[in-house]
Amino acid sequence: MKLYNIKENEEQVSFGQAVRQGLGRNQGLFFPSELPKFDDIESLLAEDFISRSSKILSALIGDELSSDQVNQLVSEAFQFPAPIKTVKDGVYALELFHGPTLAFKDFGGRFMAQSLAAVTADKGQKITILTATSGDTGAAVAHAFYGMENINVVILYPKGKISPLQEKLFCTLGGNIHTVAIDGDFDACQSLVKQAFDDQALREDIGLNSANSINISRLMAQICYYFEAAAQMSKAERDNLVISVPSGNFGNLTAGLLAKALGLPIKRFIAATNANDTVPRYLETGKWDPKPTIATTSNAMDVSQPNNWPRIEELCRIKGWGLDTLGKGMVTDEQSAESVVELNELGYLCEPHGAIAYRVLTQQLQEGETGLFLCTAHPAKFKEVVDEILDTDIDVPGPLAKHGAMELLSEDLAADFDLLKDVLRRVQG
Repeated sequence: MKLYNIKENEEQVSFGQAVRQGLGRNQGLFFPSELPKFDDIESLLAEDFISRSSKILSALIGDELSSDQVNQLVSEAFQFPAPIKTVKDGVYALELFHGPTLAFKDFGGRFMAQSLAAVTADKGQKITILTATSGDTGAAVAHAFYGMENINVVILYPKGKISPLQEKLFCTLGGNIHTVAIDGDFDACQSLVKQAFDDQALREDIGLNSANSINISRLMAQICYYFEAAAQMSKAERDNLVISVPSGNFGNLTAGLLAKALGLPIKRFIAATNANDTVPRYLETGKWDPKPTIATTSNAMDVSQPNNWPRIEELCRIKGWGLDTLGKGMVTDEQSAESVVELNELGYLCEPHGAIAYRVLTQQLQEGETGLFLCTAHPAKFKEVVDEILDTDIDVPGPLAKHGAMELLSEDLAADFDLLKDVLRRVQG
């Protein structure tokens, strides 16, 4: 499979190059030059999660990796389920938090780690993974790459703007995992990552790569759980399926739209955001007008300049889909809290990100349609918020409890690129 740089189309790379490189020239995102189409969707959905995902990813990757190699990568990466749960008649929750770090980022993070190991095997090169997180990416990437030979990971996160348990889950590992608390918001962290990729000498010096959803391997992995969700429904339900996606950096929605492009019969998608509503306002007015990032209780979505939006526009251009076919909605902290309460009264424990997707879904779902909203993290990752909303004391699963008792190993840093360069060179040694 060849991929091209959306900003500079003449730059074309293989899957392995895209995984190793992360970003193209001029901070351009890579996009598949061809998208396979699965015609016999019913037969594909009848397969188990691993074999189906292997077929999907093999079709995307092409002959660069054998089908046996891809199957091995998938088997190593997807060692946990993605179940759907009935919330009420015609409305399902897709639970993506059954992996080791209790968030949907485990799917993409682990597949990327396996892919990177496969395409750099026997090369002996040292790699520095630099990534920014608004909460969940950090843990997924840290645990996926922890202990891997010749790979150092540097994770930037906005100091004081992620939940304490999110922070503990990835800032307590040490070893080849280095965590940096940036004095700024998530967009400041993303900006530092982009500056690093624009520094050609630095990139070559330390073998720079990124594990954000700008890396195409992560997005490809996320396509698979949309198929898995549909496979758990009846044909009648999935033929009228509407999916609401809690959206921050918009990688999750990009993956869903790619699943639709591959043939999964999804009627429409809804982009649900918190107060950082750049995309809903853009879809309404046609004007791209990012505002300063606002801190919310759904902090993983506190992104005002979503990196993956150009991929969505590129896919819609290729497929001839109008952006006006995307549903959209913005939900305040107060409204998301109301939805957490509503879901709890229905017997479903949820946290603010999933509650935002649920709220917009139920507002826009029409008669005869099946609704699915994505639950991207375990409620315990936002224990303080959920406990306060519900006046309760939810249980903390083992992995969170274990890391919650450990010492933070992060260093603090101003949002200054020269200071970050010093950190990166020190880490690479």
